Amino acid sequence: MRIFDPHIHMTSRTTDDYRAMYDAGVRALVEPSFWLGQPRTSPESFFDYFDALLGWEPFRASQYGIAHHCTLALNPKEANDPRCTPVLDALPRYLVKDNVVAVGEIGYDSMTPAEDTALATQLQLAADHRLPALVHTPHRDKLTGLRRTVDVVRESDLPPERVLLDHLNETTVKDAADSGCWLGFSIYPDTKMDEDRMVAVLRTYGTDKVLVNSAADWGKSDPLKTRKVGDAMLKAGFTEGDVEKVLWDNPVAFYGLSGRLRLDTDEPQQATHEGNSILRGGA
Repeated sequence: MRIFDPHIHMTSRTTDDYRAMYDAGVRALVEPSFWLGQPRTSPESFFDYFDALLGWEPFRASQYGIAHHCTLALNPKEANDPRCTPVLDALPRYLVKDNVVAVGEIGYDSMTPAEDTALATQLQLAADHRLPALVHTPHRDKLTGLRRTVDVVRESDLPPERVLLDHLNETTVKDAADSGCWLGFSIYPDTKMDEDRMVAVLRTYGTDKVLVNSAADWGKSDPLKTRKVGDAMLKAGFTEGDVEKVLWDNPVAFYGLSGRLRLDTDEPQQATHEGNSILRGGA
């Protein structure tokens, strides 16, 4: 089973996770920029983080045979902090980097006016840079948030077929599907969606334009949830072709809209002190 995890925060994971993911079939991933876990106090902390997503993390993934790409943005949670909003002015110099395959995560957290501005601004940046957009739908009042998100997308210069609406569930999937956007589902141990619920959604709505991710981060999460969805699909009677479409073809098609996907990976290589020193600029 070949897997592309289209949304996972490897900055918060260990090298053991990379090894386990490779063994489970993961050969490519996208890491969206997200919040630090505590408030950032200046734009510079974003820039160091963006640099890590563009340099260190792809190197770390390559040691385990996994192609690493990223999406960059001012995330919704921090869009409300005026100390962070100058990041919007700096984003254009990062969005031209080869490894950036979308603008994201953008969207809503608390649905504030500041989040309205950040979402609209970054949808325009995606359109200007010919990139797709990864949109975070809110965890609270999800249907209202989804509908508000779709309205902003429709008012933007970015076509809906270049937008992925993530963190969907049974209450939002119909409106999201009707919008013409791509559909993203995050599979978690206790929250969001689980494997069986995901299978039920696939039975109802089919496999077109559906992406499944682990969204694994700092909290209780599981970077192998993509594989578990694939296993659950096969157990429920879906074909291997159906699984390949959801877990590989659809992520490749969506992020391929960027024109920047590089999916050639080598066999895992053991990390070495020499390799780490070279990356840091050492002798």
